[in-house]
Formats: sequence, structure tokens, C-alpha cells
Amino acid sequence: MSKSIKLLSLAGVLVAVAACAPKEPEYVVVEPEPISSEPVYTGKYK
Repeated sequence: MSKSIKLLSLAGVLVAVAACAPKEPEYVVVEPEPISSEPVYTGKYK
């Protein structure tokens, strides 16, 4: 077989193996919003 056919077949095998490999899960970190306390009722007009 010629070298070009060998290289093309090797590239095809590598692509197939890479496509079938298990993918690592992507971890997404979400910053939680700061918790604010509600205003305390102090009576009317204070």
C-alpha cells in the first residue's frame, strides 16, 4: 500500500476513535446571588 493510503486510513481510525471516546462532563459553576434580608417593620411613619 502506498504511504498516502496508509496515512489516510490512520487519520480515519484516529477520527473514529476520537468520536467514540467518552466525553468528560462539563462543570458549570454558578455564582449564587447574595441573600438580602427583608426590611423589618418598625411601625408607621418611623
